[in-house]
Amino acid sequence: MRCLATGVAVGLLTGFLGVGGGFLILPALVLFAGLEMKPAIGTSLAVIAVNCFGGLIGQMHYVSFDWLLTVGFLVGAIVGMLAGSSLAKRLSAAVLRCGFAWGVVLLGVALVTRNLVLLL
Repeated sequence: MRCLATGVAVGLLTGFLGVGGGFLILPALVLFAGLEMKPAIGTSLAVIAVNCFGGLIGQMHYVSFDWLLTVGFLVGAIVGMLAGSSLAKRLSAAVLRCGFAWGVVLLGVALVTRNLVLLL
C-alpha cells in the first residue's frame, strides 16, 4: 500500500508539474520501497519506460513529432545510458546516492537561476 500511495503521489507530481519521473521515482524506490540504489536504478528505468510509452501513445493523437530530432535524441540517450550503466557497475551504492543528490541540487540551482533570469 505504501508503494501504491507513493506511486500515485509521484504520478500526480509528474503529470501536474511536468517534473521528471526518474527525479522522483528513484528516491521513492529507495526511501519507501526499501530498495538498494543499484536495483532502484533499474526499476526506475523500467517504470519510466512504461510511463513514457503510455505518454507517447496518448500524445500521438494530438501532436506531430519531429521524428528525426526524436530519433537523434533517442540514440544519444541510449549511448549515455550504456555509458552510465557501465560506470554504475564500478561505483558503490554510496557514491551513486551522493552523485544523484548532487545532480538534483545542481539541477535545482540551474532551474531557479534560469527562472529568476526570465523574471527579471
